[in-house]
Amino acid sequence: MCGIVGISNHQEAGRLAYLSLYALQHRGEEGAGIVTYDGRKVYLHKNVGLVGEVFEKRKINTLKGYLAIGHNRYSTTGASTLENVQPFLLNYKDSFLAIAHNGNLINTLSLRRKLRKQGVRFKSTLDSEVIAQLLLTSSKKRIEDALVDALLQVKGSYSLVLLFKEKLIGARDPYGFKPLCLGRLKDSYILVSETCALDLIQARYVREIEPGEIVFIDKNRIRSFKPFPPPSSHSLCIFEYIYFARPDSNIFGANVYLTRKRLGEELAREHPVKADFVMPIPDSGNYAALGFAQEANIPYEIAMVRNHYIGRTFIQPSQFIRNFKVKVKLNPIRDVLKGKRIAIIEDSIVRGTTSRIRVKTLREAGAREVHMRVSCPPLRFPCFYGIDFPTKKELIASEHSIEEIRKFIGVDSLKYLSLEGMLNSMLLPKERFCTACFNGRYPTEVKKQKEKQRVLNS
Repeated sequence: MCGIVGISNHQEAGRLAYLSLYALQHRGEEGAGIVTYDGRKVYLHKNVGLVGEVFEKRKINTLKGYLAIGHNRYSTTGASTLENVQPFLLNYKDSFLAIAHNGNLINTLSLRRKLRKQGVRFKSTLDSEVIAQLLLTSSKKRIEDALVDALLQVKGSYSLVLLFKEKLIGARDPYGFKPLCLGRLKDSYILVSETCALDLIQARYVREIEPGEIVFIDKNRIRSFKPFPPPSSHSLCIFEYIYFARPDSNIFGANVYLTRKRLGEELAREHPVKADFVMPIPDSGNYAALGFAQEANIPYEIAMVRNHYIGRTFIQPSQFIRNFKVKVKLNPIRDVLKGKRIAIIEDSIVRGTTSRIRVKTLREAGAREVHMRVSCPPLRFPCFYGIDFPTKKELIASEHSIEEIRKFIGVDSLKYLSLEGMLNSMLLPKERFCTACFNGRYPTEVKKQKEKQRVLNS
């Protein structure tokens, strides 16, 4: 899912990029990187690990310049190695090009084969490098034309930030799968995945980068283009509101906190429960649980405490690490749980193993009954646009009934929010969202994605 940032026309661009990546840490924990430019020289530092681990003070001091782009890595394809940490940097037209990408292309393999025939040797398995090499091999002379030429060849989801000479560039795919917004800090323009990053650096939100839009920023001047044929409808990732984005962010022009609370309210109307209290699974379930409790008029309790020094479990690269972090991450409050009927509000169930461990922990802490309500429909289909469930076999709901899932997880009752209820809870028109992971209706062709997963992860 990844977090991206771009800073233009600020003497502390590297530091602002670092702070922005810190605010976007929830979007990817496998690696982080920043490229800066001072008008003469390019500076790059990237590594695997969390933002605070990658950028100690000494490293931040080396990132000089008034232009910067940054990236937090969350892998959906490609190994979790240093070579696959972004931004990707290469020589371009007697200068340099740096690129950072949030999303997932669905025609990567065919493009890589085409570029290899032209003599291109790839250094990574990144979709970002594919886009960069398309730019490099374009016959177009101007960067504006070369970028359009490159992006007309790619299919799938992307929000991009790029650096070329004096320019900061932002782009979003015509379907608008991934968020990207524009901010202003005095004479500086900022591009970020979510508005929470703007809040941290005290920048003012200006607007969303629109689906199919490319912006070219030269110091404090901005130019906008929409060169792509518009699709029949947009396909905003609804999972951003359910799980990924921070609750204090506005994405796609609507607030995440308010949306999650509405999901909980609708869930309570659809699936009431007899319980002594409602509790969330911190932190992404907090706001749906609050909405559920208020709508159902049931007390709201925080009966599990999160260790905030442990990262998110869903976006870890292996099941072994997920299982370990589930146990370390959350600790139940036994005196609150003992002998009680509890209603857990989960934002989603992906593989089911995490929920099973949590329910077992709650029962061991003394809960008498455990009921689970989920603030989205069952995830039955893989995502090919940048979320880490690329095969059906990883989704418990793709091959099991709700009753089978209930037994596997070990709860007394299990209910999901309906698709219609989820869409009605959105603060934006429901026809603007991609819901392929729930109903299998993909907005683009996806037949070759299994081959991509096999080749790039091998």
